[in-house]
Amino acid sequence: MTLTEFEASLTGDAPPPGLPPALQALWRDGRGDWEAAHALAQADEGGDGHWVHAYLHRKEGDEGNAAYWYRRARQPIARQSLKTEWAAIASALLAATG
Repeated sequence: MTLTEFEASLTGDAPPPGLPPALQALWRDGRGDWEAAHALAQADEGGDGHWVHAYLHRKEGDEGNAAYWYRRARQPIARQSLKTEWAAIASALLAATG
């Protein structure tokens, strides 16, 4: 799936089938459901979940908590716009899913 296809799927009622939890979290965030996105990211114990978790806390405005999750994800603290970061994470995770 490409980023364009992933973004287009945001008009649907549910995320595309087979997405890993971190991408499901980004999909929920893309639909404006921060709480569901956070729950999915928090439940994903892998680095991908940590990265999305960091983004979500940055979006929330909790920079300290975001910094903790960026460290856990082994990712640099993001400085770009939230929209750009969302797309960058989604692109990286989609590329990793093949």
